[in-house]
Amino acid sequence: MVPSTLSCAAFLLSLALAWPLPVPHEEDLHVTDKDLRLAESYLRTLYVGSDQHAGIMTKRRGNPLAAKLREMQAFFDLEVTGKLDEETLELMKQPRCGVPDVGEYNVFPRNLKWSHYNLTYRIENYTPDMTHAEVDRAIKKAFRVWSEVTPLNFTRLRSGTADIMISFGTREHGDFYPFDGPEGLLAHAFPPGKRIGGDTHFDDDETFTSGSNGYNLFIVAAHEFGHALGLDHSRDPGSLMYPVYSYLEPSKFLLPDDDVQGIQSLYGPGYRDPNPKHPRTPEKCDPELSIDAVTELRGEKLIFKDRFFWRQHPQMTDVELVLIKNFWPELPNKIDAAYEYPEKDLIFIFRGRKFWALNGYTILPDYPKRIQELGFPKSLKTIDAAVSNRVTGKTLFFTGDKYWSFDEEKQMVDKGYPRLIMDDFPGIGEKVDAAYQRNGYIYFFNGSLQFEYSAWSNKIMRVLRANSILWC
Repeated sequence: MVPSTLSCAAFLLSLALAWPLPVPHEEDLHVTDKDLRLAESYLRTLYVGSDQHAGIMTKRRGNPLAAKLREMQAFFDLEVTGKLDEETLELMKQPRCGVPDVGEYNVFPRNLKWSHYNLTYRIENYTPDMTHAEVDRAIKKAFRVWSEVTPLNFTRLRSGTADIMISFGTREHGDFYPFDGPEGLLAHAFPPGKRIGGDTHFDDDETFTSGSNGYNLFIVAAHEFGHALGLDHSRDPGSLMYPVYSYLEPSKFLLPDDDVQGIQSLYGPGYRDPNPKHPRTPEKCDPELSIDAVTELRGEKLIFKDRFFWRQHPQMTDVELVLIKNFWPELPNKIDAAYEYPEKDLIFIFRGRKFWALNGYTILPDYPKRIQELGFPKSLKTIDAAVSNRVTGKTLFFTGDKYWSFDEEKQMVDKGYPRLIMDDFPGIGEKVDAAYQRNGYIYFFNGSLQFEYSAWSNKIMRVLRANSILWC
C-alpha cells in the first residue's frame, strides 16, 4: 500500500478522452466490438499517464493501447501480453472503484494527507435503496475502520461544509468525472485537500445494500474513505484498497495488514487497536507456508490458503492469487478440504460440518449439505483433508490422526474405518492438512512439508517443501 499521489483527477478526464486508442483487433483473440469499446473506455479512464510541461498538465505521449494493456496486466499480476486476452477482459468487466490505478500527476505533491486529525463529514443525500438509518450506520462503520488504527477522529455535520462531503449521484453529477450507469464503476473519492478534496461520490445507478446482495455500502465506503484519507490503490488482492469490489461480511470485517501499514505511514498508529491481528495475504514462496486444501478442476489446480486460493494452470507460467469470495460468494471465507471427482465432473468443498458440490465454478442446488449425510458420525466436526485415489477408486477423508475410505459409487463409508493415518501411511505424520492425487502419486501436506507417496508401492518417494506446489 502506498499513499496516494492523486486519487481522482476528475478535471483531467477531458485529457484522457482526447487520447486516441487504436485497438488491435486480432482474429485469434475473438473479441467483439463491444469488448473493444469496454477496453478502450477502461484504459482511458483508469490508466492515463501524464507529464508536466511548462506548468501545464499534458497527456503522456507515445503510449499505444498495448503499452497501457501491459501496464494494467502488470498491476493485476496477469500474464503481461499487451493483448486483449480473455483473462484481461474478464477482469475489466468486474465492478470496481472509479479511482485510477495509475495516477502519476506530478503537479500534485506526494503523500497527500490531512493536516489535522479531527475530521468532519456530511451526508448530503441518500440512496433510495436503503433507509437513512442503514446508510448512516454503514458510513459511520466505514470511518471507524480507519479511526481504529490511526489517531483520526470523524465527526458528522448535519449542515455546512465538512472536510469529507458524501453524496449519491448518477452519470454526470457535477465533478466532470461521470459515472457509467449500472455495474462498472461504483464510486470515487478525491484525495485530501481544499474544496473538493476528500469528497466521496457513489453511483446511484448501482444497488447499494447492507447485505451481500447488490453492493455492500459499508465495503464500498470503507474503500473510498481510504482514498479520501490519502491512500492509492493496492496491488494486494487481499487489501481493502484493491480496486476490484469483493464482498466481505461487515460483522466479521478486519482491516487487512496491507491497509494498516499504508494508512499508518501517513498518520501513525492509533491509541488502541481493538483487533491487533490484521489478516495478511499469504506469500506463495514463504518457506513456512502451509496449505489448507488442494484440488484439481478440469486440469487446473486450486490451492487454498486462508481466504484465498491460487489458480495454477499447466499452460500458465505463474499462479494467480484470488479471493474465494470473488468466485463463490456463497462459500465461507476459509475452507478445510477439497477434492475432485472427475467421473461426475464435480469438486467438493468442505468447511466444518458442511460441504458443497460444484460443477465447474457453479455450486449445485440443494447445497450445502451436512457431512453426516455421507455416513460420518455426528461427533465428527470437520474434515481436514480429502483426496480421490484413482488407483483404488476410493475417496480418502482425513481428520485428526485418523482417516476414512469412502465408496463414491455406493455413497457410503467402507467398513473397518476409521483407521490410524500412521498405520497405513507411515512417515507422513499423524495429521494431514491437505492432499491431492496426480499420476499415481498422492501428495500429503503436513505443515510446511509435503510428502510424495506412491499409491502403487505404498511408500514415500520424496519429501518436499509445501510451497514447491507453487513452483517455488
